[in-house]
Parts: sequence; structure tokens; C-alpha cells
Amino acid sequence: MDDSTYSRNRSKAVELLARVKDHTTGRFVRGFRMLMLGWSDGHSFVPVDFALLSSAHSKSRYCEMTATLDRRTHGYKRRKEALLDHALDAEIQADYVLMDTWFTRAPLIEEIHRKGLFVIGLVKDLKQRYRYADGLASLSQLHSICRKTQKRGDILGSVYAQLPCGIPLKIVFVENRNHRSEWLAVLSTDGMLSDEEIVRIYGIRWKIEQFFKVTKSYLQLAKEFQGRSYDMMISHTTIVFSRYLLLEWESRQATDPRSLGELFFWLCDEVKLLDFSSALQFLWLLFQKLVSRSVSVRQARCQVQDWIATLPFYIKACKSII
Repeated sequence: MDDSTYSRNRSKAVELLARVKDHTTGRFVRGFRMLMLGWSDGHSFVPVDFALLSSAHSKSRYCEMTATLDRRTHGYKRRKEALLDHALDAEIQADYVLMDTWFTRAPLIEEIHRKGLFVIGLVKDLKQRYRYADGLASLSQLHSICRKTQKRGDILGSVYAQLPCGIPLKIVFVENRNHRSEWLAVLSTDGMLSDEEIVRIYGIRWKIEQFFKVTKSYLQLAKEFQGRSYDMMISHTTIVFSRYLLLEWESRQATDPRSLGELFFWLCDEVKLLDFSSALQFLWLLFQKLVSRSVSVRQARCQVQDWIATLPFYIKACKSII
């Protein structure tokens, strides 16, 4: 889960147009915050749902919602929808919800935890306090506690804590590669994972950043469309994401080296247990059952021996099993 700026900087009369901050440049622009929910298995990224969010303050809006909009329509519901609920209602299965520092806050973690999903996200050292031992501790204090842990590569250590509501957490501290003197904290509500696995899973979140880059730079998101209606912007964004799905599917077909999941491993295990001698013996038993009604076993054996005599030497070596 992540958001990105949906810029309409030249517009003036677009429905729900607002003044939003672009966190990449640090400037305010006209447009929307595009909240994005995607699914990934570590290889492919699939956009699942999105919402174009306007400002909650009327003073930051340039235009309001269309007054004649019927609240029973799908268009009105689209303006009020919740992404994660829609994904779960569509029976999309996932193990973890990955988030950046903008979303990894206690209220949202509690809400996702109630839905039965684990959260892995980057957290900042803000006013948030965590339960540790018999008191409350900040992120910096937890970092000081775990600094005695033996360093493993970029991983500085980890510590177990709880949110004030009682949800158990595991916080892994890693070295900031851009500033070696600083550290980053990755929070996980699944305490059974190792430090390395938490960091690895969180790294999958980078695929949504690649998705934003491709849709904006190459698929012309919010650039090839000049409509003023909110519904038209939703339609345009959906078409762009559909194009991305086709590109992602084609990329997976061309580059994904994996086989059909567990079916491949089951077949390998079965082949290991079934050597050539056993296979030939099973073939003879089947042949014996088929000819038992019309041909005697002795005659069938003679025919098989004549057939084996014409085979290569490495198969002749197994004729004693019959």
C-alpha cells in the first residue's frame, strides 16, 4: 500500500480538485493523492484497487463534488470506498500488508490486525510509544536496547515490543545505506519471522514504486487525459492500469523461470522414488494382467524376452527383474 501524487496542475475546474503536497519535490500542486493497493508474489506486481483522494479541508479544495450526484450510484460510492475491504471482499488472499512510514501508524495497524492480516512497514521515530518490559519506550530507546545484538550485515538487531493496545510487534533495526551513521526500523506484527525474512519481505514493497514510475513516465497517467469529471478520471486511470497488467503478464510469460508451483516438486519426489527397474517391473505386471485371459504367462514371457533382446544394453541389464 502506498500513495503518489496525481497531478492536474494546469486544471482549475476539475471535480474535487485540491491543493496537495508532492512528497518527492516538497512542493504543493493541484491534483489528488492517489492511494494505491497492489498485490505481489515477489516477481510480478498486480494493481488491485486505487482511490483518488481530495483534501479533507474545504479551504484546500478548488472545486467541490457535483451537487446533482445521486448517492445511490456507483460513482458516489467510488468517492467513499475503502481499498482493503474491497480486496478482501473480492477474496484476494495475502499474508502481509506492506506500508511505508506514512501509513505505519498504530490506528491503521490495529484496523488491519482485526482483519486477520499481518503488517510489515517502515516506522519513524515520532511520538509513538511502545510497550517494553514494564513501561513505555520510544523507537530510539528500543534501538539503544538492541544495539548489543551482534551485527549481521546491514541488520543491527531486533527487539520484541507491543503497541499500547497490546498487539505484539517485532522491530528490526537496519543500517541506512545512504547515511551509514543512521538507522531504519522495520516493524512486523508477525513475530515468528526472522530478522532477515522481515527485511526481505519489506523489500518487495519497492515494486509499487516501480509501478508508479512506469504508469506516469511511459503509460501517460494523468497526462493524456483532460476531462473534468471525477468519474472520467477514474475511467482513465483504470484503462492505464489495465495496460500495465497486460505488460506485466507479458513480462511474466517471457521471464518467469518458475514452474507450476508445488506440482513440480511433487512430480520430482515421485520420480526419485520410482527408478527404472521398478517402472519396468510395473510395466510387466500390467502387461501380464492384460494378456492373462487370452495368452498364457509362459508365452507372454517369451514374447517379452524377445522384445528385450532388441533393446539397448542398458535396458537388457534389467531383464532379470521379469
